Amino acid sequence: MEFCQAVSHLDAIGFWTSDAEGRITHLSGKALDRLPGAVSLVGQPLTDVFRGHEDLGGSGRSLRFMLSRRSRLERMAVHTGEGEDRRWWLLSGEARGVSGDSFGGFAGVISEITDERRIAEENADAAMHDPLTGLLNRRQMSQTIQRTLAAYGPGKRPCATMLIDLDRFKQVNDTLGHSAGDALLKQVAERLQTIIGDTGTLCRLGGDEFQVLLPDMEDRGDLGQLAERVIAMVSQPYSVAGSRCTIGASVGIAVSPFDGADADELARNVDLALYAAKHKGRGSFRFFTGELLTAAEDRRQLEEALHDAVTRGEFELHYQPLVGAQSDTVIGAEALIRWNHPEKGMISPAQFIPIAEESALIRHIGDWVLRTACHEAARWPGNLKVAVNISPTHFCDAAFPATVANALASSGLAPERLELEITESVFLADGSDTASRFRALKTLGVRLALDDFGTGYSSLAYLRTAPFDKIKIDQSFVRGVSDPGSRNGAIIAAIVGLAAALGMDTTAEGIETHDQLELMRAIGVGQIQGYIYSRPMNAAAFLEGAGHSEWGITPEGPARQRNERISMFRWIGAIHEDHYYPVVLRNLSATGALIEGLEDVPAGTRFVLYFGEGQLETATVRRVLHEQLGLEFDRSLVNDGNGGLCTRSRVSTYDLVSAGLPTDIENHKIRTPIGSRDGKLTIPAFTSTIGRKAINGTMASGQAA
Repeated sequence: MEFCQAVSHLDAIGFWTSDAEGRITHLSGKALDRLPGAVSLVGQPLTDVFRGHEDLGGSGRSLRFMLSRRSRLERMAVHTGEGEDRRWWLLSGEARGVSGDSFGGFAGVISEITDERRIAEENADAAMHDPLTGLLNRRQMSQTIQRTLAAYGPGKRPCATMLIDLDRFKQVNDTLGHSAGDALLKQVAERLQTIIGDTGTLCRLGGDEFQVLLPDMEDRGDLGQLAERVIAMVSQPYSVAGSRCTIGASVGIAVSPFDGADADELARNVDLALYAAKHKGRGSFRFFTGELLTAAEDRRQLEEALHDAVTRGEFELHYQPLVGAQSDTVIGAEALIRWNHPEKGMISPAQFIPIAEESALIRHIGDWVLRTACHEAARWPGNLKVAVNISPTHFCDAAFPATVANALASSGLAPERLELEITESVFLADGSDTASRFRALKTLGVRLALDDFGTGYSSLAYLRTAPFDKIKIDQSFVRGVSDPGSRNGAIIAAIVGLAAALGMDTTAEGIETHDQLELMRAIGVGQIQGYIYSRPMNAAAFLEGAGHSEWGITPEGPARQRNERISMFRWIGAIHEDHYYPVVLRNLSATGALIEGLEDVPAGTRFVLYFGEGQLETATVRRVLHEQLGLEFDRSLVNDGNGGLCTRSRVSTYDLVSAGLPTDIENHKIRTPIGSRDGKLTIPAFTSTIGRKAINGTMASGQAA
C-alpha cells in the first residue's frame, strides 16, 4: 500500500489492489478520476467491474481464470460500460504472497486505452472494409468464403456466389469524372445491399466489381430470379453530380460444391460464368457449367480462325424477309452473317461476333457484310430494301461513312434501299462525333433504324436527337404479348403511336404465332419479321423468291404462343424403376420434353430424366407416338442464363455413383453395359436411394437422398 501511495502521482497510471477473494480494496487517484463511479467500486469483485477481457500478453486465459489461479496478470484488455459509454482499460498485476495461507490478493496498475482501442478498431475495420462503399473488401471476402466452404464441406451444404460487373461504368468515369464515378459506386452499393439484405454477404472486390456470398442457396430458379433483380435495379437511372446516367450489370453464378469444392476453384468458375454473361450481350446472368472450362481454348482457336475467315471465303449472308403486316408482301430483308467453318460447320454469330468485337476484327467483318449485302441486294428486282446490323465499334470508326459510300458506289445499290440498324450503344461515344456521323450518313441518303428499341434506358432522348427512319421493337416485348394480364401489348401500342407521330416506320421482331401476328396488325405495326413468315434463307433462295412479282408469303405457325421449346438432338438418360435407358432428347421446354428411343411405353409411366452434370427431374408420360414420348415435368425447369433451361437443383457426382450410375454416364450412349439386360443398364441401387424419393415427388432442393 505504501508503494502505491508513493507512486500514485505518476502520469496517467492508476493503482489497484484486491483481497484474496478478488474484491477491489483500493483504487489510486488516477483510477478514481477516470473510472465511472469509482468510489462505489471498492468492495466489488474485479470480474464484475471489468468485462470483455482480452489477454494481450498472449496467455489466452481469461481474467477470472488468472485470478483463480493466482497467476500474474499481464496486460489484460478489459472494458467498463456498454455502447457509447464503453471505455477500455489495460490491467496488470501480481499476486501478493502465494505460499500457504499468506495469499493477500493482487496489486497492480491500470491505465485507460479507450482512444488507442478505438484507433485499433478503426484500423481493423479499415483493413476489412472498402473505404469507398463500406462493404467488405476483397481480402475479407476471400477469408469469409474460405471459412464458409470449410464449415459446409463435411455436410455437403451448398453455398452460392455471384460476381457482378457493372456495364458501361467506364463511360461514366470518362465523361463525368472519377468523383462522379465514386458517387455512382456508392449508390450501386446501396442498391445491392437493399436487394441482398440478410440473405448473403456483399463485398466490393475493387473497381466496378462486386461479389455476393449466399450460404445454403442452390436453387437455380431462385438464384436466377435474384440475378435478374440485381440487373434490373442496378440498371435503373442514377442522378450523379447533377447529371442523369445509366449503367447496367452482368452476373456470373457458381454454386459449391457442384461448381467448386474450394475457394480457388469456385472463384475461377464464377469468373468464367461472369465472362460468359458479359459476352452474351451484357445485362444478363450466366450459371457456371462444365463447358465453360473448355470455352477459353475454343475461343482462342476461333479467334485464330476468324482472322482468315474472310480471305478464305468462309462467311456468307442469309436473309430473313421483312413483310408488310397487312399485305403479307415481302418489302425487304435483314442480312444475317453466317460462318461456315471448314471443320466445325456453321458457327453461331453469338459465338464469334463478341470475339470479333474484342479483337477489332469487327471492322473488317463489318466492311465485308456491307459490301456483300449491297452487291447481293443490287440484284434484287424492284425496290426491296436490305437491312444491315452495324456494330457500335464499327459505327464509331471515323471512316464508317466513307465505307458505306464505297459499298453503295461499287454495288450500284440505290442509297434509299440500304437500311442501317444501330443500337443505342453508339450514343455512349462522344456526342459531337456521333452527331456528325449521323449527318454524314443521312447526306448519303441511307435509312437508319434504331434496333432493340425498349431494351435500353434513354431511347426517347435518342429519338429526339438522331434522324432515325424506323424503330425495331425488340422481340422481348413480343414474347408473352398475348398472355393474360401482359402489359407488352400496351407498350408496343405506345411505341407504334410514338413512331407514327415522329413519321417513322415500325418493325416487330420474333413473330412466331398467329395470335402474336393478329395483335401486331391490330396495334398498327407496319412490318413483321419472324418465323411465322420465314426463317433466314441463303442468298440464292431469297433471290429466287424476289423474282416473283409482289412476292407474298402466307404466314404459317402455331395458333397461340406456348412455352418456348428448344429443338435439339442429344443423348440423355431415362430412368424407370431400376433401369437406365439411353434416349434422344428432341425438344425441351420449361414444362416438358419430347424424347425418342423407347417402345411400348404407356401413358402415365413415371421416369427420372438425367440431363448430365447432376441434373435430374421427374416426369410423367402424357403423349405416345410410336417411339416418341411427350413428358410433363413435376417441377418446371428454369432459365440457365444462356438461352437454355436447367433443373433447379443438382445431385452430386458422389451421390449419383453411390446410387449405381457409372462415372462415364455423362455421354449417355450406353448400349450393352456390363450387368444390363436388353441394352438397358440395371441400377437397383438408384431406386433405393435417389430414385424412390424422386419418383414419389419428395426429392427436395439440394437433398439427393
